[in-house]
Amino acid sequence: MRISAWISTIAIVGLVQVAGATALADAEPDTFGGFYTPPTDVSADAGTVLKTQSMPLYASIPGLNGSWPGEGQRVMYTSALQDGTPTAVTGSLVEPGVPWTGGGPRPTIVIGPGTVGQGDQCAPSRNFPTALRVTNDPLSASINYEVIATDRWLAEGARVFMTDYIGLGTPGLHTYVNRAEEAHAMLDGARAALALGDDPDAPIAFWGYSQGGGAAAAAAELQPTYAPELNVKGTFAGAPPADLLDVLPAIDGNLIGGAIGYALNGFVERYPELAAITDSRVTPQGRSVLKQITTECIGDSILSHPFLSTASLTKDGRSILDNLKEIPVALAILEDQRIGKLKPTSPVLVTNAVNDDVIPYPQARRLAQSWCDQGATVEFRSNGIPPILSGTAVNHALPLITDGVLPGGGVDYLLDRFAGKPLSGCQFN
Repeated sequence: MRISAWISTIAIVGLVQVAGATALADAEPDTFGGFYTPPTDVSADAGTVLKTQSMPLYASIPGLNGSWPGEGQRVMYTSALQDGTPTAVTGSLVEPGVPWTGGGPRPTIVIGPGTVGQGDQCAPSRNFPTALRVTNDPLSASINYEVIATDRWLAEGARVFMTDYIGLGTPGLHTYVNRAEEAHAMLDGARAALALGDDPDAPIAFWGYSQGGGAAAAAAELQPTYAPELNVKGTFAGAPPADLLDVLPAIDGNLIGGAIGYALNGFVERYPELAAITDSRVTPQGRSVLKQITTECIGDSILSHPFLSTASLTKDGRSILDNLKEIPVALAILEDQRIGKLKPTSPVLVTNAVNDDVIPYPQARRLAQSWCDQGATVEFRSNGIPPILSGTAVNHALPLITDGVLPGGGVDYLLDRFAGKPLSGCQFN
């Protein structure tokens, strides 16, 4: 499918997706036939496919030949918690219905989705068929905005695998922005996708924006040691939350301020020593809000807690981060989560908007510089979109399109990597 035709259909398809998704929101039962219940014995072999389930694709961009661009299935596979404990993770795999248009063998694009929430109903594989899914118990709406990047890659003839991350859909709490667990989910997702294909050595690329950008970046730097057998050609990491000490204050009081609750809940889940400390500094109302957030998708959190300031949750009226900064163990945890301390061995494109009102520009640039200083092949691109409705995440959302899927963006960067175009050193634009 030619890119000009693809671009011309985006607006129309977006409307079709919303209309179709609304009509089909609850077309599938919440139980999904028990698919999200792991087997009693989860294999210790990372990337092992535990089970699959056919997945219809209603929200897709048709190719010029009138065919839908692929066949989908849900996949449950083995990954690992940050301490190495095996765990079951789910995701979505889509096989394209058109030939591969790029150079080299057909690749698999592993997508780390942006922030969707913390409730099980928010798992991207649950709403993949319609892009929007509404549930009654709990009352919740979940949107799969990664369908745009997915359909762009399918139009190019690439295979697409999107992880749900650890704890989304499956038992346990989703450990939002946990560097190791997001990376494991993507790397083991790549292994599972290859196991379900016909070429175990097929080229791989990591793709992500926002939370997904951090997950893709973490996967890129952990791959040489965690999954060295993967044939990784490159990574697109858009607006990555690389340093939470900078990111959390930027989100606090923002339209999506509830996302701080996702992060705090996830860290308490993995670092039990934080539980008593947090409990001693948060009000009863604050504890109630944090508990409620564990069940919400991002749209629910925006409706329930718009522009949430964490100072409203603490006993001393200061932000949660200001409280955590006084606790050495908390600072150590946040430093442990910082991305950029390891060197990727495949090229990486990092992008961020100068006026991004969710993910601070300086920390993303530092990530690229840190990798560059270690000898990695890195390109950093700045987006100069002027401020628009600051604090509403508009300046954060728009570059997902402009820096990612439109001509000259992340897709084209990775197409060049698949084609074997040489690239070395560092570029900062």
